[in-house]
Amino acid sequence: MKKILILSPGEMGAAVGNVLNQNGFEICGILNGRSEATRLRATSAGFREVETLKKGLEHADIVFSILPPSEAKSLATKVAEIMAGILEKPSYVDCNAVSPESAKEVAAILKSGGVETIDCGIVGNPPGGSQKPTRLFVSGPNAPIMDAFDGMGIEIKQCGPIIGRASAVKMVYAGVTKGVSALCANMLIAAERLGVGDIAHEEFQYSQEALYRRMENLTPALPAVSGRFVGEMEEIAATCLSVNLSAGFHQGAADLYRLLERSPFADEIRETVDRERGLRTTIKGCSEIL
Repeated sequence: MKKILILSPGEMGAAVGNVLNQNGFEICGILNGRSEATRLRATSAGFREVETLKKGLEHADIVFSILPPSEAKSLATKVAEIMAGILEKPSYVDCNAVSPESAKEVAAILKSGGVETIDCGIVGNPPGGSQKPTRLFVSGPNAPIMDAFDGMGIEIKQCGPIIGRASAVKMVYAGVTKGVSALCANMLIAAERLGVGDIAHEEFQYSQEALYRRMENLTPALPAVSGRFVGEMEEIAATCLSVNLSAGFHQGAADLYRLLERSPFADEIRETVDRERGLRTTIKGCSEIL
């Protein structure tokens, strides 16, 4: 496997492509209709542009789908239709943050086009964003081929031959990390609305120092990524329902991220987040739109 098509070169997709490009792989992407920021991100990461999805699939040895979860099935349908007419079909790695049931649906859609799917859950910051490598949890009959990418700025974690197992790990992990971020933001906004913001922040700093540092570090960037997190929270809610657990918490988290999408800071992307804007200013700005 030398030629990799990444759909699409968003923040995570571009970062994955960048580390693989640095390790000798040819990385391709479809940039037609994408924003100038996305095009710049992709070209800086070493992506070679292909004009159409069909050309990209014909050229690639393997495809990484890294999209908002709401787009996973529609892309799989398009890919299956095109792949049905391609003799040598590339492997397809579904890296989207979806429930185990959604992962199985994606695999079934692609199977109709003669394509075998590898279920993949990406855990951690984009590669290069921290000292620890980003982990890709993978499962499915063909998942062992992903070991070829282990140690290249990413760490491959095998979860067995069953489609959905890797997505289950992603759902559980993101349900905690992004769920906690939503809970913290929700209650700090409530404190502002109730007129006790000063007291609440002081108490968190006094008795929950580690948690407060986490809020200071993560909350200002939440409006920039909230659009992606809504669908993820809905998939986590569906995951909980599938094992007879309440989905209410993560449905509420999805509502919180919808609120942040309407905040004064929602036009930022992660690269343009105002690092000088602190936790309190962010929370006040978000509370004022209610």
